[in-house]
Amino acid sequence: MRPIPFSCLLLLLSAIPLFSQQPAAPDRKLESLLLMPEPKAMRGPYSITLPNSQETVLTCFRESTTALTGVEVHSEESFAKLGLSVESFAARAKSAADKRLLQIKPELIKGDDGKIAYAVYRGESSLYATLLVAPSLPKIFAELFGPEIWVAAPDRHALYVFPANAELLQDFADDLGTRYTGDPYAASCEVFALKAGSEPRVVASFAGYAP
Repeated sequence: MRPIPFSCLLLLLSAIPLFSQQPAAPDRKLESLLLMPEPKAMRGPYSITLPNSQETVLTCFRESTTALTGVEVHSEESFAKLGLSVESFAARAKSAADKRLLQIKPELIKGDDGKIAYAVYRGESSLYATLLVAPSLPKIFAELFGPEIWVAAPDRHALYVFPANAELLQDFADDLGTRYTGDPYAASCEVFALKAGSEPRVVASFAGYAP
């Protein structure tokens, strides 16, 4: 094998920093239509109050490469560029959440009896809590848990799906409360009943169970 001429080697080495300094190209377009549950105290001009919720609002977010968590609330400028009302934003964000829901699979957790006790969507992304507003969520679990499911999103990185069972949910209240109070980017301390064709309905809160 013929050795590489010294002049060529210098040229190759000098080019390395140029390539290494180039930012990595994003593998997908950042999402600008995110409806995120968050504590009511964080309510802003682009937030929606749920009819029977005492602790939670749904706020208009977008993905961001500069935000520490990867998402940020829409500014007045960024929201104006969309040309949407908050209501129209919410409708489109729900459709986007549905598409997101179909791309991931939940973990199905079995109880002591060997049957599926609950399911959870979770990961590093801050978008998991947005699945709360996906209209198809109750349909996905209808065969497993029945027509109504109860869901909880204590932080942005997880969505827990339970059958409509207060006794079962009670077993998880302490853990959900800890996740809610222990995360600086908490989502909601409330449990929502979801049924196809109906708006989310608050059935419980686990805020008081936090240590």
